[in-house]
Amino acid sequence: MKKKPSTSDSVQTFSNDAIEAADKERYVLRLYITGYSPLSARAVVRIRKICEEHLEGRYDLEVVDISKNPTLAAGEQIIAAPTLIKKLPLPLRRFIGDMSQTERILLGLDLRKAGEAPPKS
Repeated sequence: MKKKPSTSDSVQTFSNDAIEAADKERYVLRLYITGYSPLSARAVVRIRKICEEHLEGRYDLEVVDISKNPTLAAGEQIIAAPTLIKKLPLPLRRFIGDMSQTERILLGLDLRKAGEAPPKS
């Protein structure tokens, strides 16, 4: 006689499905910088490193120099640079600064839960 799946079995399946779906989601990110100053260069290097380590093969990162494309900055209401905008997956999120607060960015990108310890190397 077959065992009927219990509620906990269904919840476990949903959790695994949700985790797999999150692992396959494509991230669309836009980093606004001002020229190629040391602060801008640092932000670009750091966000690329975060993306390669945590989103390998499933992200699109566009770097926009607002000194060359001011209309893009105005359309996104950018008031400081560097600013990273996570467009997808929703919800939209903004990060301002040189992208040095890796844990805060991982939390904001929903790649780590609050209180979760970083993986050991």
